[in-house]
Amino acid sequence: MHQYQQHPVFTVFSVQIVAAPAIGHTPYSIHTTGNYNYYSMVSNCTVIDDVLEKYYLSPSYAIEFAIGFPGNLLVVLGYIFCLTEWQSCNIYIFSLAISDLIFLCTLPRLSCLYATSEKETSTYACIINRYILHVNLYSSILFMVWLSMDRFLLIKYPTRNHFLLRPQTALIVTGLSWLAVNVEVIPMIVLMIQDMQNGNFTRCKDFASLNGSIDALGYSLGLTLTGYILPLLGLCVFSHHIACLLHAQERTLQHRTISFKRPLRVVTSAAAMFLILYTPYHVMRNVRIASRQPWSGLDLCPRMYIEALYILTRPLAFLHSVINPVFYFLMGDKFRELLIAKLRKLVRQTEHNRDPA
Repeated sequence: MHQYQQHPVFTVFSVQIVAAPAIGHTPYSIHTTGNYNYYSMVSNCTVIDDVLEKYYLSPSYAIEFAIGFPGNLLVVLGYIFCLTEWQSCNIYIFSLAISDLIFLCTLPRLSCLYATSEKETSTYACIINRYILHVNLYSSILFMVWLSMDRFLLIKYPTRNHFLLRPQTALIVTGLSWLAVNVEVIPMIVLMIQDMQNGNFTRCKDFASLNGSIDALGYSLGLTLTGYILPLLGLCVFSHHIACLLHAQERTLQHRTISFKRPLRVVTSAAAMFLILYTPYHVMRNVRIASRQPWSGLDLCPRMYIEALYILTRPLAFLHSVINPVFYFLMGDKFRELLIAKLRKLVRQTEHNRDPA
């Protein structure tokens, strides 16, 4: 019987390859091939997130910024310079546009970092970016709920004699909404700081990859319930109430329901938008956090595949900031007409200034 010798192990690209035995000794071909295939598979699955970040997240964020920033900036400037009398819906729309505009300003930096495969080195930039991202994520759907409520009340009280249709009330609701969203996001900021302390402030992770004293899965599930599911139910409820109200008015106010059907389509479209864009993100975020728990029993590659699916849902969720300006033009009372009139006036002034004296 031959005596086995110890053979050197070489590490190439994090893949262990066992050297062939000396002549006259029992070959390790089956064992070596098995190890190589295993480590090759592990090596391949660990680079999925890097590939997606560079070739998917980076261009996706760049496109969202290029389209969404001009649209939201136009809405903000239009409200500032065109509206002379602000109503309740204008306050909600303006707050939503400001939130989207601030969030979109964070995308160019993220796009550049992902494109060059660099990591965020600034602790403050890391925390501020994640804070803005999640505040925008949950303030958007919340303000859309208030807009849906406003449209419902306007149909029910055309003379605007309901207290919730007053601008002063809208300002209070807006302030409380910002406060509520910040309270929801504070635990995530604490979790981020704890995770960065554990990494000596050298790692900037996404929400689903954080570690700390707070139960990340429980917090994420609670945030999903309060920040997404409940507001989505609110959108569905107001859509139902608007539909019922229009149906009840068909017999007595048939000549007016034509103009009132647009709010129903807009509110229903908003609910469908958030359902399509937000659901994959929240499902995969919770699955991603659950896959990192010790009780999941998942190997490295299944966890990496789950993370890859989670990465795919992120630009989809943030797409609402690009689509929202469409709702601003449809839901703002006379805003579109005022903006077009203002733009025509500017064009005429420009042409007049170009004409020789």
